[in-house]
Amino acid sequence: MRTLLGSILFFFLTFSAPGYAAMVLTFGHAQPPEHPRARAAQRFAETIKERTRGRIVIDVAGAASVGDDAAMMKALADGSLDLTANSQGTVSAVVPEFSAIGMPFLFASPEAAWRILDGPAGQVLAQKAAAKGLIVLGFWDNGIRHLSNATRPIREPGDVRGLRIRTPADPVTQDVVVALGGKPVEMKFSDVYNALLRGVVDGQENPLTNILSAKLYEVQKYVSLTGHKYEITPLLMSKRAWDALTAADQAIFRAAAEDATRYQRQVMRQAEANAHKDLAARGLRIDKVDTRPFAAATSKIYDKWYASPIGDYVRMVVQAARADQ
Repeated sequence: MRTLLGSILFFFLTFSAPGYAAMVLTFGHAQPPEHPRARAAQRFAETIKERTRGRIVIDVAGAASVGDDAAMMKALADGSLDLTANSQGTVSAVVPEFSAIGMPFLFASPEAAWRILDGPAGQVLAQKAAAKGLIVLGFWDNGIRHLSNATRPIREPGDVRGLRIRTPADPVTQDVVVALGGKPVEMKFSDVYNALLRGVVDGQENPLTNILSAKLYEVQKYVSLTGHKYEITPLLMSKRAWDALTAADQAIFRAAAEDATRYQRQVMRQAEANAHKDLAARGLRIDKVDTRPFAAATSKIYDKWYASPIGDYVRMVVQAARADQ
């Protein structure tokens, strides 16, 4: 596992001055090189290197080369990993308030979610994360999620009944599948392709970009544009690594993260549009659906989460989102 003991490793690189020592930080994520997450991570790394004139180098370790999302979160907590662009569900296991962003049918578009995240609700999330030793540098976009399966087209909630649907380790996603009559099966994303191929599960749910990048079109027949929930990709840094930076370098990291966040969101939006065309060209059937019956079928999920320990924050997010409509 390619990580940094003690969070920060100093070693000598070849710069113009012999013996120059650079601070090297590891940035882990789980996506392949052309995915928007990977491209934004690389942009962030290049910006840091440029603005620190090579004093700080970000080693981007993509494609789950330092472990899956759960392993990276554990490494971030114990200081053996410095940065990660991780999944909302995995982060919510550490900071439960992140689940609020994924309430069903809350955001009509990613832009609507960004406006909430870039305001007071996002500031509260950052505070909650900081209390757990996680520094939020940005809220990257992971898109609107849709259902796919290999059994039948899904046009109404009843079509989900009885289907085994893979979900990430995200409780709201699992609540959605149950509310629609499906059977959630929690599984690592890296295992989804083989599980679909072998019929261990019938379907899954993800943004179109992830369906394309994982080649799930080879083992799925139908995609329904349910748009049942939105998810973020939190850009996080371990407090141990953050505290090792000077105030000036912390400002550089904040600015570089803002730039990478804007870039990632733009690239993700374009990737989603391109993925729709690409998946259709590959023979995957993509159905538009009337989302109102799906929203009605999942509406009681709100009551459950209002009554949960993070109920006050869920209400805050929901009220802000509805006021923004």
